[in-house]
Amino acid sequence: MSRNRHFRSAVACLSAAAVAVGGSAMLFAAEMGTASSHREAPLITDDPKADNTDVYAFVSPDSPDTTTLIANWLPFEEPAGGPNFYQFAEDAQYDINLDNDGDAKPDITYRWTFKTTDNRGTDTFLYNNGPVTELDDENLLVRQTYKLEEIRGGQSQTLVNNAPVAPSNVGTASMPDYAGLRARAITPLDNGAQSFAGQADDPFFLDLRVFDLLYGGDLSETGADTLSGYNVQSIALQVPSSDITSSNDPVVGVWSTTQRPSMQIRNADGTQSFRGEYVQVSRIGMPLVNEVVVPAALKDAFNALPPAKDATVQPVVDRVNDPEVPKLIEAIYGIPAPKAPRDDIFSIFLTGIKGLNMPKGEVQPAEMLRLNTSIPPAEEPNRLGVLGGDNAGFPNGRRLSDDVVDIEIQALEGAVRTGKLVKALAAGDGVNENDLPFGETFPYVALPHSGSGTGAPSGGVGAGAGGTADQSGSVELGSTAGTRTDAVAPVTDGSIPTLPISAAALGLLLAGIGVGVYRRGRVGAEN
Repeated sequence: MSRNRHFRSAVACLSAAAVAVGGSAMLFAAEMGTASSHREAPLITDDPKADNTDVYAFVSPDSPDTTTLIANWLPFEEPAGGPNFYQFAEDAQYDINLDNDGDAKPDITYRWTFKTTDNRGTDTFLYNNGPVTELDDENLLVRQTYKLEEIRGGQSQTLVNNAPVAPSNVGTASMPDYAGLRARAITPLDNGAQSFAGQADDPFFLDLRVFDLLYGGDLSETGADTLSGYNVQSIALQVPSSDITSSNDPVVGVWSTTQRPSMQIRNADGTQSFRGEYVQVSRIGMPLVNEVVVPAALKDAFNALPPAKDATVQPVVDRVNDPEVPKLIEAIYGIPAPKAPRDDIFSIFLTGIKGLNMPKGEVQPAEMLRLNTSIPPAEEPNRLGVLGGDNAGFPNGRRLSDDVVDIEIQALEGAVRTGKLVKALAAGDGVNENDLPFGETFPYVALPHSGSGTGAPSGGVGAGAGGTADQSGSVELGSTAGTRTDAVAPVTDGSIPTLPISAAALGLLLAGIGVGVYRRGRVGAEN
């Protein structure tokens, strides 16, 4: 059989597998509860306000003694999607959780809860009935406020109450100075901390057209930022790093969750309400896990699972120790699959990397972001993070500009283990940066797209698509001040001829690592 015939057969098989997995997920979700992360688990459309899309954690570039935490919800917000624009749910608890001793249990939880004031009544359908120049402008008919609590050791303290939420960016006629409105929604807290809640441009950038039968079998058709033009609901908190770390370890684990009352009630008048005890319905730490990694039969269980129990999921442990997908990539591209067991992936996703962001002492394997707050911000951030010689970036926490798609492709294909980038995969998904520039000060997320524009394009190409950024990146690891020198072996360019690859391949690659490479028991780790 010719090489081309082998290639066509492999693509056809992978396409069929993707369709089969998608169908299974839809059947399973029809019988189960909610799901999360950019609507890629089927039933999240039933409760998009609880859909936690991404989490970011990084040392603040303009205030390096502080850490910035960002979590986003409600994906694919069409900017002109009125007359009922976007807001947080009043019935939900929106949490950012922190583990500062390595046991995978939250030592600190920051919790946002929201209250809505709707003055439209029977008078109008409009979100605003005139230009809005202030957050308390009487022309803004629908507005939200929030309470922020800090929970430590089971004790809750209210940090702020009735803080304003930045409204949806309806358009230039309605909100002629939206940047000013957003700035006034930043709320100062004690100890120099500050909080923000409101609409923002979706900062995640990647090509998601994997569901079109893997690009019709043509993996060269990449470079469209699927999330370009869409907004999200964003929560951000900047706190002194000393407030969230333990006295002898600068590493902190970060993940976000959403809780809903256990019963949803639909009333005869068309309204709905929630009752009962709060239960976790959404969770995210490391990017691209529940979307494309967790098997259909485990998606809802993962959303409800606390990180401390991750290592008990044996079916996923078995898949991770000898992943299948790198072998499929080897069949298609001729790129040798790394040999199992994959201890390199295990450390990146579940324990942190020794000498970089692994907590001191015993570490409970669990899927979450891990950030070493002692590593200062890079003067010139590299989009490939640690693989690009920038130890202030992913997987040491996650900055807004980190290209996690390309980084995770390289990691799964063994770049950390071998000390070489797989040059054949250097093009990644062809989307290297966000469609809008990020801010230089808190809350850093870009302003939301305006409803006065053309709206979110369908598969439109973002500013980062096909950009001129260095495709392979600088690959000398970490000379950043404060980095522990035994972090990872230096990486150098591979020598395999360059081939295009898409986010479709990312989905296939990550499917092989399961929910993050679980392993039973606790791992002893002395830095």
